[in-house]
Amino acid sequence: MPRTATFASAVRLWSGMLLASVLVLAASLLLGGTDSTIAASWRALFSAADTPMHAIVWELRVPRSVAAYGVGGLLALSGCLMQILVRNPLADPYTLGLSGGAAVGALGAMLAGAGALAVAAGAAGGALFACVAVFVLAHRDLLSRQRAAHRDDSTDLILIGVMLAAGLGAIVSMMLVLAPDKNLRGMLFWMMGDLSGVANWSLPVLALLACVLLVAPLGRQLNLLMRGEESASALGVRPPVVKAAIFVIASVATAIAVTTAGTVGFVGLVVPHALRRLVGNDQRVLIPACALGGGIVVTVADTLARVVADPIQLPVGAVMAVIGVPTFMFLLVHRR
Repeated sequence: MPRTATFASAVRLWSGMLLASVLVLAASLLLGGTDSTIAASWRALFSAADTPMHAIVWELRVPRSVAAYGVGGLLALSGCLMQILVRNPLADPYTLGLSGGAAVGALGAMLAGAGALAVAAGAAGGALFACVAVFVLAHRDLLSRQRAAHRDDSTDLILIGVMLAAGLGAIVSMMLVLAPDKNLRGMLFWMMGDLSGVANWSLPVLALLACVLLVAPLGRQLNLLMRGEESASALGVRPPVVKAAIFVIASVATAIAVTTAGTVGFVGLVVPHALRRLVGNDQRVLIPACALGGGIVVTVADTLARVVADPIQLPVGAVMAVIGVPTFMFLLVHRR
């Protein structure tokens, strides 16, 4: 049986993670290249003087740090929802093809010369299409043969999602080949995860807050849904409605994250796994914790991407992969 955190322990966990979020964001704002000290960044953060350091902190670091926090929270929340939906710990926006669909939609809009709003709409449409395609294909596959009581149907979803992600990755590669040379470098950095040119930095944070407020009231129903649709229906849950809500929220969250930062992997896979070891599998506690934990992890990765190889800025997606791979392997080995 999964552990269930008490309300008091959940409040302590959330409070600790909020404090860690403040500290991580403060470090992201104060740490920079070798030409800027922590003291100078601190003075610029609370000074109204029009200085170069003031512009660096408020026009570059603040938008990037806030966007990184929102993107991380959205990806971790989306990964947690997808794992609940398919009842498989390997599910996340990338293994199910949602990020690939969002990337195809966004890059297609970029190649067409569309504006930021059309790029965001293309990413949302691509993510929703990929999500629906995975579940439609898996449903047809399941209906085409007799179900066994002991068979795990979520395996079909994972396999179809992996194949769809591979196909969408091929489409993205062809888009990059056909892209004009002047746009190629920016598109490549975007594909590896890049937060250096964030335009609407408030959107990821507002979207994260909205998603948490929408999903949190469904915590009890999500706990029941994890036991199986028949058991959940017997206890008053309407699985089609709950699953449709998860489809839409996870797709929109992934689309906003991909539109803002490009492809940043491992967040939706590592963060829910790590937090389940702390709070168990109670979704009423885990979902807000994932939103906070994902923001912390990506903000740390983005800070490292800025300062490790200064003056060269590394793609945050590559840094996140360096952090995520050994962390996930450690969790698997320790679990065994």
